[in-house]
Amino acid sequence: MALDIKKSFIDDKNLWNFELIGEVDIYTSPELKEIISNSLKEKESNIRLDCERLEYIDSTGLGVLIGILKTLKRSERDIIIANPKSNISKLLKITGLDKIFIME
Repeated sequence: MALDIKKSFIDDKNLWNFELIGEVDIYTSPELKEIISNSLKEKESNIRLDCERLEYIDSTGLGVLIGILKTLKRSERDIIIANPKSNISKLLKITGLDKIFIME
């Protein structure tokens, strides 16, 4: 399955919102990284990942998110993970990443 990313900037909250649809894996992670990185170059802000329609994420995808979070933390920004399915929530809990991302 492919990855579809819908992005928008929410002015009143000063954050990028990315709706992730499909799977983030070794094949689609570079696209995710490029889209988020380019968005942050345009306007640096917090990031919200709407994962309601995200079916799967692998270690490569998690690595991309951690790398982006490290960049954001330099300017005291965060990644918010919103609406994760149970399998995604479980993965984040097992890896301890639910403690470093803001869970919504």
